[in-house]
Amino acid sequence: MATTDDVMPVAVVTGAARGIGLASSQWFLARGYRVAMIDTDGAALCEAAAGLGDASRVLAIECDVSDEVQVAAMASQVAQQFGRIDALVNNAGVAVFKPLLETTFQEWRYVFATNLDGAFLCTQFCAPVMLRNGGGSIVNIASISGLRASSLRVAYGTSKAALIHLTKQQAMELGNQGIRVNAVSPGPVDTAMAKLVHTPAIRADYHDAIPLNRYGTPQEIAEAIGFLCSPAASYINGQMLAADGGFDAAGIGLPTLRR
Repeated sequence: MATTDDVMPVAVVTGAARGIGLASSQWFLARGYRVAMIDTDGAALCEAAAGLGDASRVLAIECDVSDEVQVAAMASQVAQQFGRIDALVNNAGVAVFKPLLETTFQEWRYVFATNLDGAFLCTQFCAPVMLRNGGGSIVNIASISGLRASSLRVAYGTSKAALIHLTKQQAMELGNQGIRVNAVSPGPVDTAMAKLVHTPAIRADYHDAIPLNRYGTPQEIAEAIGFLCSPAASYINGQMLAADGGFDAAGIGLPTLRR
């Protein structure tokens, strides 16, 4: 006989110690999910998980998503403890912001290993667990940088563009088996990292280029992710949703004409 825990849905969120990943974990918890929070920063992850105040429904796993052995162990641990996976949010990401000709191959591979390989590996090991209960939903977190080129983002932007295409490949094959796969491409988001590296001048430039004239919040991105994982999006598969305040739609634009 199934227990309440057996049927309570489970979400796996990578890069969950802060920012969009933490906000997504909060979104799922608030809607009755159990959540496996995955991150490489063990100390920050434990602090974030404890801060959610629901130890019975939260599983914190330190894991490098670019490492096949660690990802396999992570998926196995989630399956063993929670018995199922219904949603996977491939949010873990890293960046190297350097001019193209100064970006080393090691830096290129470092970015791709997490941003692209990580989403591939997590899907490869979590999807079979999803299929045991009839399917689920996967959301890959891409970026506006995967849609439009910009300075200093040769590795980051290209990895995110590849992730958008990986989303389509996954959606085409896994959709036949009951797993929907979509992507969210955030624009500038007011995370701790953005506050640290974006100067007042950069923030002003972004505000000028974004039709909504502001950064997004992690909670707003989490709402988009949650929607794509929910039954409300049951016929949405293989799509990319730009949660960017209109940044991509506006293109380059002419600031003088916008005023």
